[in-house]
Amino acid sequence: MHAIYPGSFDPVTMGHIDIILRAAAQFDELTVAVLINHNKKGLFTIEERLDLLRESLKEYPEIKIESFSGLLIDYAAKKGEPVILRGLRAISDFENEMQLALANKNSNRNIETLFMVSNPKYSFLSSSLIREIAAFQGDVSNLVPPAVEKALRLKYKEGL
Repeated sequence: MHAIYPGSFDPVTMGHIDIILRAAAQFDELTVAVLINHNKKGLFTIEERLDLLRESLKEYPEIKIESFSGLLIDYAAKKGEPVILRGLRAISDFENEMQLALANKNSNRNIETLFMVSNPKYSFLSSSLIREIAAFQGDVSNLVPPAVEKALRLKYKEGL
């Protein structure tokens, strides 16, 4: 079975990596799909996010890393209607994720959304929290992969 784990990954965190590795063990094929959102300016470019994911997951060549734009449900249909995998950190995530899952199901009844609960160790993590800590030169070394930590230091050292 094929699954897609979509997100902005700006930047990828250890919480994301945990979900990715656990999902890779459950599915025959896993694609990590980075959303290109033209309405949002990210800290990292799409190319940088893809590179950071590839570097962070280089020991797992079986995990595919791609980008997409437009509706996730359309991207999933083009990929052969795999499962959409979403991570849940807290109860507060559930309402929004459930709404998106139901909208996707309304658009394509053949595509299922599965939820994977975050490891409690990472349940407080978000990319926006990482960006905020890094902006003030805080220590994120145990919250992001080494390549991401280095990229954050460079990004904020150069000044946005």
